[in-house]
Amino acid sequence: MTQQQPSAAPQHATSPRVSRRFAHFGQSVFARYTALAAQHNAINLSQGFPDFDGPEVAKLAAKAAIDAGHNQYAPMAGVKPVRDAIAGMWHDAGKFAIDPDTWITVTCGCSEAIGCTMAGLLNPEDEVIIFQPYFDFYEAGVAWAGCGAKFVTLHAPRSAGEPFTFDAAELERAITPRTRAILLNTPHNPTGKVFTRSELEAIARLCIAHDLVCISDEVYEHLLLPGPDGAPPPPHISIATLPGMQHRTITLSSLGKSFSLTGWKVGWAIAPPHLGAAVRAAHQFMTFSGSTPMQHGAVAVLRDAAALAQPLVSLFARNRDVLSAALARAGFVPLRSDSTYFLMADHSALSARQGLADDEALCQWLTREVGVAAIPPSVFYADKHLGRSLVRFAFCKKQSTIDAACERLAKLAAR
Repeated sequence: MTQQQPSAAPQHATSPRVSRRFAHFGQSVFARYTALAAQHNAINLSQGFPDFDGPEVAKLAAKAAIDAGHNQYAPMAGVKPVRDAIAGMWHDAGKFAIDPDTWITVTCGCSEAIGCTMAGLLNPEDEVIIFQPYFDFYEAGVAWAGCGAKFVTLHAPRSAGEPFTFDAAELERAITPRTRAILLNTPHNPTGKVFTRSELEAIARLCIAHDLVCISDEVYEHLLLPGPDGAPPPPHISIATLPGMQHRTITLSSLGKSFSLTGWKVGWAIAPPHLGAAVRAAHQFMTFSGSTPMQHGAVAVLRDAAALAQPLVSLFARNRDVLSAALARAGFVPLRSDSTYFLMADHSALSARQGLADDEALCQWLTREVGVAAIPPSVFYADKHLGRSLVRFAFCKKQSTIDAACERLAKLAAR
């Protein structure tokens, strides 16, 4: 008996069946440039993940948790020791006391916290205000919630030593009767900006005047970098600590960024119970709980957060300064970065000499011809033209990795 061969499926039957809310995103820019870097054996300064491990104490604690039998579902809000440690870290940073049982929800990284917050808080008729450029998951979070978004621009500095800034009047004009929340990210990815107290006070005044919730993503809170001249870093201020904001702010953070444990996916939301209920409403059905042994491992880091972050701060400040100098010699104009592990630079002059049209063309050329991969930041703007003269580099790498990238960039300077 002859076995019948399966017939080829009609083309329409195998085309992607992606919902309208997600179809336009396509493949992540990070996946694209990581693949391109591998194809051309380029040093990958595109995606923001370290090429080294986090603290040894964390790994030992996670292994001990596995051996101790902490391998089943965690409570929906997170294991008690990690919630206590987060509350302790918050208090030690000079903020107000919080109840770890009612104010803290542990999530699968800050990305899940963002998605749960937006899906749990916002309705389709609502709008959220987002500063651009933005972490691309914010736009996906809007799609997840099915709501609308308004974008307010962080304007690139005219001088390389100045920070990105926003116009408070522009922010106020973006508020409509549909506005429910302002999404803040400080320290800010991708610009490295740390919002000042006066900027936060301006945002707080609008939240209070218009009865808005502030969703504050603070994942880089421990990575405050001294200036190239050794000047102390600007302070990180949680907007929840400002007058009138304690009960209208959802603060999001994670273990991954500040402690080089991005694969652990331990994040959290800190919010008063009436707002935390929105996070938990979505979290209980999205993942219910994160990795139990990793949550136990996180405790060892959070109890000594400031000390464990300090070696990373020193490394990243050094990497930023070395990379900035190499980029300047290669024809870029590196911009100020006070935090995170990202450095933005203007490539206009270099691209004009090379005949490159925009940030995408520059990043493709840089990966193929120079052997250094970076991200075209127009993907982080709703108004794409605002990012076309810029490029983003990640310096969360070993010293040797950054030095190797600088050697390749030196070829441009030699030209």
